[in-house]
Amino acid sequence: MRNLFIFIFSVLMCVKSYGQNEVLAQQYYDKGEYKKAIIAFEDLYKKSPRKINFFISIVNCHQQLEDFETAEKLLLEELKKPPLNPILLVETGFNYDLKRDTITAQKYYENALEYSKGKISSSYIVGRAFEKKSLLDYALRVYQNAMEENPNYNFMNNIARIYGEKGEIEKMFSSYLDLIRDRVEQKGYAQRIISQFLRNDPNDENNTLFRKLLLKRNQQEPNLLWNELLSWLFVQQKQYKRAFIQEKAIYAQGDYSLQRIFELASLSIEDGDHETAREILNYIIENSNQDATKIRASQNLIQIDLESITDGNYTEIQKRFDTLFETYGRNFKTVILQRDYANFLAFQKETPETAVQYLKETLQQPLNKRQQAEIKLALGDILVYQEQFNQALIYFSQVQQTLKNDVTGQEARFRVARTSYYKGDFDWAETQLKVLKSSVSQLIANDALQLKLIISDNSLEDSTQTALKKYAKADLLAYQKKDTKAIETLEDILQNHKGEKIEDEALFMQAKLYEKRGEYDKARLNYKKIIEFYKDDILVDDAYFAIAQLYLNHFDDPEKAKQFFEEIIFNHQDSIHYVAAQKSYRKLRGDTIN
Repeated sequence: MRNLFIFIFSVLMCVKSYGQNEVLAQQYYDKGEYKKAIIAFEDLYKKSPRKINFFISIVNCHQQLEDFETAEKLLLEELKKPPLNPILLVETGFNYDLKRDTITAQKYYENALEYSKGKISSSYIVGRAFEKKSLLDYALRVYQNAMEENPNYNFMNNIARIYGEKGEIEKMFSSYLDLIRDRVEQKGYAQRIISQFLRNDPNDENNTLFRKLLLKRNQQEPNLLWNELLSWLFVQQKQYKRAFIQEKAIYAQGDYSLQRIFELASLSIEDGDHETAREILNYIIENSNQDATKIRASQNLIQIDLESITDGNYTEIQKRFDTLFETYGRNFKTVILQRDYANFLAFQKETPETAVQYLKETLQQPLNKRQQAEIKLALGDILVYQEQFNQALIYFSQVQQTLKNDVTGQEARFRVARTSYYKGDFDWAETQLKVLKSSVSQLIANDALQLKLIISDNSLEDSTQTALKKYAKADLLAYQKKDTKAIETLEDILQNHKGEKIEDEALFMQAKLYEKRGEYDKARLNYKKIIEFYKDDILVDDAYFAIAQLYLNHFDDPEKAKQFFEEIIFNHQDSIHYVAAQKSYRKLRGDTIN
């Protein structure tokens, strides 16, 4: 037993030493210490003569030292050893290319091609050897020959990639389409590569080319795959109406669910294309035979239409809710619809007492844990709106306990923290927020961190937390949609707590409320104050991004917007707005954006 242990230990030590020597040899090569690298690789090759990559590394070192004669001698000697390794034919040809002997180089390249023809199974390693030397035309010939000789070989991925490197975009697109047609499981991979050559602009040359190729294929060899890819292309270009046409064609073939179309509706809503979203949702309602799907689509339609109402007349919305409940009833199938209706009663019709009673009745229905959680969270939100904080905390805490390790449970914990913050219990709020900083939901984690910083930063210098209490009150007023009172409360902070850390937070929240009311000049002034007086604080990048958006969308001054986007790009690379600022800046500059 002891001898066996010693043997195993010795083998492990040898493997470890061997691996370290290989790393050392590569480090020498990467640092340009080619003479040391040659010695290290020669030692490795002696110990493992079957590992051709060590030999090639030795040759590459001599080539880097421009000692092509030694490299040639080594290659020719190695070629004499049976069995022939076709990679060495490519390497030898390349060495002659480096010596500017193109005629001899081509002879070896052709020999490698002939070898791969005679032994199809070697096509991949020969093709890759050519690719590594950027001998793309030779690599293409290898792969194409292999596929002609044996249809079971599929090198379309390699061929498409080579066409892309050569800048032959049409051939690249066609090759990827062939790949997807023959191996549909490669569709996602191919789309990721193709997307690198497409732009947001439908009129871009590559976009136009790809669209024409798909339309041509759809005419010559009809296949729903081409409709799916056309839909995908139109989504990339944010042409949701055109994507919808393709999705309808796919659904009309039968055996397809409406899920893809629902996802398209969601994308349309997110991008603000409400006209197309309405059309899609109505189509879903007309064509679905599932109550749950119809209810969900109807809910989304109501939410879109609620956003467009500015005169406070909700009669039509009330009728639609009534019709839905008459059709589907108040039961476990309509739980989320009931939640939405309660929110409508509380926040649009401003009858929170009715909404609370309505949700309490919903809780009497036979609901599962998740349905109960949804209703309790909504109930808690309305109670916060009414400033019945203790009652709200009971419902939020119940959800937190029921779904402890779930995202919904973490959302409930955040609402506990936020409610405690509204009522001025900052210590308990901060305790909850510390836990949520590591939430599995990045959105919850970010919100928790932001609120925690507000509390901690503004508790140190003011033991009475007077300004923080006013700020939390303003935050609550904003939640209650009492924007005028919220702005006045923030103004009180700005007038009576000058120089305190809460000032930039107050300026920023007030600016957002001004924007909501369309008072863009006042919002701009606040953002400028943050940039001028709080340039080292955490809100400055938010201010730069917000003021850039104002200049872009409301003051029609793209040059001014560019300046503020530029500030984020060059001076705030860690900002959450960095990617969006970079994209907007490049678009304003006239770049082609991926």
